[in-house]
Amino acid sequence: MASPPWLKDLSRSFKRSRGGRGGWFLQLHHDRLRVLSAELPLRPDEPAAAAPKVRAVTLQTSAAPDKTSEALTEAMAIHEAVMAGTWRWPDPEDCLPAGNERRLRPEELNKVILRLEKGLLGETVGISTWQRTYLPYYGKLTQQAANRHWLLDEELLETTLRHWAPNSRSRQMAFNRYRQLWKAAGWPWPESLAPLRGNGKAVAPPEGVRAFSDEEITELRARVEASLRLGAADLVAWDCLVAFGLRPAELKGLVLLKEQGHPVAVVSHAKRNSRGSTGQRRVPAVPPSGWPADCQQLVDRFLTYGLPDCVVQHRSPGEVLSQQLKRLQQRQAIAAELPSELTSYGLRHAFALRLGLDLGLHVRESAALMGHSPAVHLQTYGRRLEMPRLEARVRELVNRPPLDADH
Repeated sequence: MASPPWLKDLSRSFKRSRGGRGGWFLQLHHDRLRVLSAELPLRPDEPAAAAPKVRAVTLQTSAAPDKTSEALTEAMAIHEAVMAGTWRWPDPEDCLPAGNERRLRPEELNKVILRLEKGLLGETVGISTWQRTYLPYYGKLTQQAANRHWLLDEELLETTLRHWAPNSRSRQMAFNRYRQLWKAAGWPWPESLAPLRGNGKAVAPPEGVRAFSDEEITELRARVEASLRLGAADLVAWDCLVAFGLRPAELKGLVLLKEQGHPVAVVSHAKRNSRGSTGQRRVPAVPPSGWPADCQQLVDRFLTYGLPDCVVQHRSPGEVLSQQLKRLQQRQAIAAELPSELTSYGLRHAFALRLGLDLGLHVRESAALMGHSPAVHLQTYGRRLEMPRLEARVRELVNRPPLDADH
């Protein structure tokens, strides 16, 4: 393979700095720069009678076009020390660069991962969150680390991050998890990786979050009722997501009350992450179009059938509901299609849009009912909430009668 132009320039500078003395070379080897010369002394493990031969020593300086000045200085220091008879082979444990292969080996990475787990578990995240949203990313990193000997943090991290599609949520999660790991280890994070995190908004649907329409909610209920695998308790669970905009996990510990004939949910399941936690809240039902105020007698059905054990006793109710929804989407349509991109969270999204578009609630009011901050609410639903108002405002201005020229 031909040498890159910057390496050819560096080699010429190295030769000029030696005064034209031959027998010394710079070489790119496994993404590292090294100096070669038969004048390098015997290695410590070589016998005294070893035949003369070209030996190589790897430079600490990175092999990069913007590091040629540092590489030349280091190479010349080796050359001058050898000529003076003072140069010694570095100890093998000390001759690796700062981003060395020892700490990028799987066994060393696993030590840091274990230390991070002990620091987070129980304090910031639960065991299920750790297993679902941390370990898969760290497992991919250690798997990649085992493929070869890595010398630079940037190379291992970049190769691993490219496993996920650009601008995907998965790559963003991986980027954040690896940066958290590096911080826990006290290692400098390579800022050159910042563009790899990407921007999830770049691939987000231009119209905003994908929410269930009223027709799709009706179709979902019809398919649940027609299913041989799902029963009355399952329909109660799905109707609770529709009526109260719950996260699937909030079905755990849920209590329904009837106040003046109107269903009210008391949500006690706390959502905890690195940004904080949510406490208990009360949520009045906001039924979709066509539903009666009692949400299909939801409180009575809740008291009679309860919620399915397979959902509320599962480590992640969302996983169970996602599997159910996937099967329901594959069934023959009753009155409408259920597109594959719909998720159980689409019912929560639909609830948020009813609060803002149908009821006209302020962002702060909607966020309080949904158990998150106004900033999260705007970030998630702002596009869907503001666009109809913006379009209506434009139509109003376009259709406004022109002012009389005399006035």
